[in-house]
Parts: sequence; C-alpha cells; structure tokens
Amino acid sequence: MSNDSITRSVAHSTFTLERTYKAAPQRVFAAFADKEQKAKWFDVTAPDDTVWEMDFREGGREYNSGPFEGHMHSFDSIYHDIIENERIVYSYTLSVDGQKLSASLTTLEFEPSGDGTKLTLTEYDAYFDGLEEVGPREEGTRGLLDAIAATLDE
Repeated sequence: MSNDSITRSVAHSTFTLERTYKAAPQRVFAAFADKEQKAKWFDVTAPDDTVWEMDFREGGREYNSGPFEGHMHSFDSIYHDIIENERIVYSYTLSVDGQKLSASLTTLEFEPSGDGTKLTLTEYDAYFDGLEEVGPREEGTRGLLDAIAATLDE
C-alpha cells in the first residue's frame, strides 16, 4: 500500500483486564519473564521463517515476526520497568507486511490473592491511519490471558 493513498489518523483506546490464577505470583510472573514458559501461551510455535528474540530486562527487547494468514506480522517490544513478581511495563508496536498498525503501552501488575495471583493488565493503544480496528485487540488479549491459565494448570 502506498503511503500516498493513506488518510492519516490516530484512534486511541484503553482497556483493563483482570484475571485471578491458581498459582503463586512468582509462577504467573515467570509465564511472562521466562522465554520457555512464554512460548507455551504466546503462540510462537510456527514455521521456520518465524523469528523470536526475547531479552527480558529493563531496556531489553522482545521481537517476534512470522507469517499469519498469508501476511508477515511483527511484534516489537521494549521493557521499561520490571519489579520481579510485582510489575512489568513495556511498550510495543504491531506491524503487518512492514506497515505499522499501532503502538501500545502495557502494564502488568501481579498481586497475591488467597492461594493465587490477581493479574491486572492495563493497555493504552494508538491505532494508526485506520489500518486496524480498535475492538479486536482487547479480545485477542483476553484470549492470551486465558491461554496463560491453561499453561499454569498443566
């Protein structure tokens, strides 16, 4: 798509999701911090042309690029704040076929809750030029949080 044919715009969205998992905060935190554990729910098991790099530390980058439904999708993230077993703050961009669709800031908060963990995810999104709809991001994130529950139950 040529940049000349794009009508420039930015749509904003914010959502907060909460989940309570039957696992200690350390275990839920590790589902995000440990590459091997994250691979179980983040859907990175894909063909040979998939790239996934994960440097989990403040200032570290996570990058995932691969084919999906006939297009090359990429997730490019920077970790800004990490407090072990308590909080992760990162920003990311999503692109399809090299075209940036959105930029987001996400905060994950992990709190003990009985014998488990309450996870609160808050995300602020900026969607560029009408290339992505606002609603599906929240729905997709809900699916990822459900996938974490399934891996914690293993």
